[in-house]
Amino acid sequence: MEEPNDSSSQRGDSGTYISTHIVEVITALILLCLAALVIYDAVRVGNGWESDGPQAGFYPFYVGLLLGFASLAILVQQFMHRGEDDPVFLAPGQTYHVMAVLLPSCAYVGAIYLLGIYVSSALFLFLFMRWQGKFGLMKTLPISIAVPLIVFLLFDKWFKIALPKGPLEAWLGL
Repeated sequence: MEEPNDSSSQRGDSGTYISTHIVEVITALILLCLAALVIYDAVRVGNGWESDGPQAGFYPFYVGLLLGFASLAILVQQFMHRGEDDPVFLAPGQTYHVMAVLLPSCAYVGAIYLLGIYVSSALFLFLFMRWQGKFGLMKTLPISIAVPLIVFLLFDKWFKIALPKGPLEAWLGL
C-alpha cells in the first residue's frame, strides 16, 4: 500500500490505496511461476513429437512458454514505466464490490468438491443472479437449472468427458 501523492487528487481518495503497478508486478510474478511449473511438468511427461503424434506435454509446453513470455513482458513494461503516475487499483470503498464477487466464487469452487460441478453451478447461478443481479424467480430458476443441464449433456453425455459429480448425481445413477 502506498500513500497517493499530490498529483493524484483526481483519485478522489486521500487515504491509502493499492497501486496498479504493485498488483501487475505481483500478478506477473505469480503467472511466471505458474508458467515455470507448466513447462517443468510438460518436459517431465514429454513435450516432443512421437511417430503417432504429440506427446502429452507438447501443447502445455508451448502454452507455458507463451504465458512465461507474456509475464516477462508485463514485468519489463512495469519496470520501464516505474515512477510514472500510477492509477489506483482498488480504493478502500471498492473492496466490498470485489469481495462480493470473489468470496461467492471461492465458495463455488469449494462446493464443487462437496456437491459436484452441476449442483454447485445451479446453486451459484441461482444465488448470484438473485443477490447480485436482483433477477426475479422467472429468470433465475430456468437459467440456473438449464445451464448446468446443458453443460452435463454436452460434456458427460455427448463428449464423454466426466466432470466432478456429487451425491445427487450418484443418487440419480448418473
